[in-house]
Amino acid sequence: MNSNSNVFCIIMAGGIGSRFWPLSRSYKPKQFLDILGTGSSLIRQTYCRVSRFCSPENIYIVTSDIYKQQVQKHIPEISENQVLLEPMRRNTAPCIAYATQKIALRNPNACIVVAPSDHLVLNEEAFLKTISTAIDFASINSALLTIGIKPSRPETGYGYIQVGKQAEKRIPNLFKVKTFTEKPNLDLAQVFLQSGEFYWNSGMFIWSLKSIQEAFAKYLPDIQSLFTESHSLFNTTDEATAVASVYSQCKNVSIDYGIMEKADNVFVICAEFGWSDLGTWGSLFLNSKRDEGNNAIVGKNVVAHNLKDCIVQMPADKLVLIQGLEGYIVVESDGILLICKKDNEQEIKTYLGEIFAEKGDQFA
Repeated sequence: MNSNSNVFCIIMAGGIGSRFWPLSRSYKPKQFLDILGTGSSLIRQTYCRVSRFCSPENIYIVTSDIYKQQVQKHIPEISENQVLLEPMRRNTAPCIAYATQKIALRNPNACIVVAPSDHLVLNEEAFLKTISTAIDFASINSALLTIGIKPSRPETGYGYIQVGKQAEKRIPNLFKVKTFTEKPNLDLAQVFLQSGEFYWNSGMFIWSLKSIQEAFAKYLPDIQSLFTESHSLFNTTDEATAVASVYSQCKNVSIDYGIMEKADNVFVICAEFGWSDLGTWGSLFLNSKRDEGNNAIVGKNVVAHNLKDCIVQMPADKLVLIQGLEGYIVVESDGILLICKKDNEQEIKTYLGEIFAEKGDQFA
């Protein structure tokens, strides 16, 4: 797939990946980990994937200022000016607004693809075909596109998109969005799956610079004006100071809630390309190689006896003997050991709150 000089990409890499604790920690979150044991970190995989349709100089990575060196280590090809540093976490709308302003200073005819840094895509050719179709549509239409993934199970960890009418005869998998639904309970997720009208919300977006600027002006004017008023300082030595001031005034809001759920020109292109957001240990388990006992084991010195349906992640130098467990998560990282039933992994976040309150943020 040839890159187009008008195509830009924003990679969002500011998350802390708390659901993968203790493997993912605040100082080294999951996007910088080789969490599947492939030899490449998730952010590196994302960069290589998007560089197949976007010129390297048109790729911007938005991350926390504490992750600057890690981004440069994992993606040495990009310049320092392409790593946009957030002084504080303010969710995805300010993140996208910041990168959009940087792109606007370079190319008023830009078409922008927004991608999280920590997702898995198994079928890159199908992914590239979907992106190409989305870019072609977004470049010539006033449209905000997202990518919907055909669900394979009643997943409660993802948001859902309900499709409406087909939007374009030439593109059979492109629809007007009817509704967005946040993570449903299991019964509702089952209804969604059976209806055939609902797709997983991938968190990827495609739109023209003009379309997203108009959407910010209409639905998030406060954020838009903050960045517009400061953009004259961008690409100068005062950029960091200006961004710090803007972020201190920005409300914490997602692009989904702030714009996508409110706008009337939102479309979804439905696809299947082996996608997972790897948001939970359960999703990691489903996307990992498993042994004859259906165990996903990472660690060169793990000795397993009578183990079934378990996730085990151990450092290469750690000799571990595990016997008789079924349906457990067993993870050791930097002196912290997690043992938890797979079915109860949603409770880990609650337990972490208790740990941090009692023992301090050094364990975060």
